Amino acid sequence: MPIFHKPKYSTVQVKKKDIPQGLWQKCPASGEIIYNKELEQNQNVVPKSGYHFPIGSRKRLGFLLDEGSWDEKDESLKPTDPLEFKDSKTYKERVSTYQSKTGLNDSVVGGLGKIHGIPVSIAVMDFKFGGGSLGSVAGEKITRAIERALELKIPCVVISCSGGARMQEGILSLMQMAKTSAALAKLSEAKIPFISVLTNPTTGGVTASYATLGDVIISEPGALIGFAGRRVIKEATNEDLPEGFQTAEFLMERGLIDQIVDRREMKGKLRDILSALYLKKQPKPAKSA
Repeated sequence: MPIFHKPKYSTVQVKKKDIPQGLWQKCPASGEIIYNKELEQNQNVVPKSGYHFPIGSRKRLGFLLDEGSWDEKDESLKPTDPLEFKDSKTYKERVSTYQSKTGLNDSVVGGLGKIHGIPVSIAVMDFKFGGGSLGSVAGEKITRAIERALELKIPCVVISCSGGARMQEGILSLMQMAKTSAALAKLSEAKIPFISVLTNPTTGGVTASYATLGDVIISEPGALIGFAGRRVIKEATNEDLPEGFQTAEFLMERGLIDQIVDRREMKGKLRDILSALYLKKQPKPAKSA
């Protein structure tokens, strides 16, 4: 009788316990695993590495503005299809898809609000809507935000996040660069502050117009900022390009950007800048006899 017996192996595969999806994120910078709830409480910024995950326009407004101060404007504006553009899909189909996925009518949300009690006219771009592309409606909403600031004599804040001009609108999209820049010229003549906040990414016609025309230009850390892509620039200039030449940090060293500010500190930083540029210039109330 054998002392040792051959072990029996089961051919039945044991299923791994299903892991619920959408509970956590992996930081691209450090590999750290962080729960979504903790990430949201930290304004979508990884606590240890400081990596900034993308954030939607409405959520960003919630972090920046005083509670109950938000008054949205121009919400009903929607893009049309004057060129009847079609590639693999019609432009109307693409817009409809973006609208259903984001709950937005276009890539910009604009209105009035307060930052630590300071009134502002503000517009925020949302990358989830067609890559935050600048079309005729987006340009109109940003222009109206600037014009409201001029009319009410309050500061204007625009937060950019864009891949550039919306190709399906052709020249109509490119015209928004001139329109927004002309509106900002009037704001500058009236000596009303314009604060431009650049987030990841800010590129193309947005960078070539209003995004880089701020009295103060702020960026989130590590943001990609530029006009054309690396390959296009290299082919056009026939020059070797330095590493990181389109990052916020590189551009701040060369004077394009004034400050790099962590998203969690953005509201306080805007308060400080607006206090210096706006509140100090306001007439002081007359003293009673």
